[in-house]
Amino acid sequence: MSKSRASRSRERLVVVGGDAAGMSAASQARRLKGPDELEIVAFERGHFTSYSACGIPYWVGGDVTDRDQLIARSPEEHRARGMDLRMRTEVTELDVEGGRVRSRDLESGAEEWTSYDKLVLATGAHPMRPQLPGIDAPGVHGVQTLDDGQALLDTLARTAGRRAVVIGAGYIGVEMAEALINRGYEVTVVNRGQEPMSTLDPDMGRLVHEAMEGLGITMVNDAEVTKILTGGDGRVRAVATEDVEYPADVVVLGIGVRPETALAEAAGLPLGDHRGLLTDLAMRVRGHENIWAGGDCVEVLDLVSGRERHIALGTHANKHGQVIGANVGGGYATFPGVVGTAVSKVCDLEIARTGLREKDAHRAGLRFEKVTIESTSRAGYYPGADPMTVKMLAERRTGRLLGVQIVGREGAAKRVDIAAVALTACMTVEQMTALDLGYAPPFSPVWDPILVAARKAVVAVRAGSAQ
Repeated sequence: MSKSRASRSRERLVVVGGDAAGMSAASQARRLKGPDELEIVAFERGHFTSYSACGIPYWVGGDVTDRDQLIARSPEEHRARGMDLRMRTEVTELDVEGGRVRSRDLESGAEEWTSYDKLVLATGAHPMRPQLPGIDAPGVHGVQTLDDGQALLDTLARTAGRRAVVIGAGYIGVEMAEALINRGYEVTVVNRGQEPMSTLDPDMGRLVHEAMEGLGITMVNDAEVTKILTGGDGRVRAVATEDVEYPADVVVLGIGVRPETALAEAAGLPLGDHRGLLTDLAMRVRGHENIWAGGDCVEVLDLVSGRERHIALGTHANKHGQVIGANVGGGYATFPGVVGTAVSKVCDLEIARTGLREKDAHRAGLRFEKVTIESTSRAGYYPGADPMTVKMLAERRTGRLLGVQIVGREGAAKRVDIAAVALTACMTVEQMTALDLGYAPPFSPVWDPILVAARKAVVAVRAGSAQ
């Protein structure tokens, strides 16, 4: 067992998880406190640290040619800053009462306890794997870590067939479908939902559906996978629904992720409705003075609905880590919450959303108006002006902006940032119509599509309030 806390001359910070949130927290704490004041011990069960999981589909698809391009900081770089970073080491137990963690070296099997003064949990999330016959067969892959991405690429390299089935059509599912098309595979996406991209309303998801089919992807909606079929060699050969079999030489799970909180749950730490850890504004685990949590393993406040939600994004994880590191290092910082902004693409079709969907607003008990407009990315007469669809939700009577979804070509997705700022500032759609946005024909029509939608929403709100 490690030295007790009482016998140490400096504080010890233990970090569980070596990716965005965990190592951002460790790095920020190190900036504020040197090695003589703060000892940092970090555990990572994989082979990599501080990498972009969001970039994995683009690496698999060949847009990113070298895996190491996705790595922001290597283990050696972290160690050079005075951190005891233990790779291929998994934390298997938290002793909250005793202030220690049990770890196991995945190479040697050796186990030991390490005591802490302060603990950061950054255990991330894991791909959802439905309990189906054949789900663990060779050739079936989740894609959450660089190790997962490497395993998938290894399978693609040694598999002669060129048929791929993606189960699920969320961000990962859609991005992996495009990646496999880029690698020359015949791709079928089997989706339980009405349309792909359930983070959008179905009417906007339909636009994504059409773009995917335009790429040559076969979309199968309203379909529930019942089992994975295997061949005589034990490898995957098909994905089956209730009445159809889709041949597959490789299967990718794009169903989504869940917080990796088994350790925390076993230790009695508080979890929310989505099984993510619950924290205060300082990212401190509720009810525990010396334990913090951040990244994909936590739930955060939705500033629009006022409810807790789980969003697995690297942008949030890095911000969580900065906040945690500041607080661990003796400073003060908070993470107020999110509005749910995300962007993606299918080939040259850009997809963006922020705030609430219709079903989110209904679930929150909000009465709202919705509008959809068609516009262009540039002045209509300027070369390269592409169509864009914007959907906007506003609260009835107050006119408060509730959400925006955008599907279009070049220049569409990042317009969602305007709406994200407006949501954070609790602006009304009427206030938005007066926003002083940049204009020139190569960049926007005189009335930016976001403003066109806001103007239409103002009319809808006034009409709805009069009823």
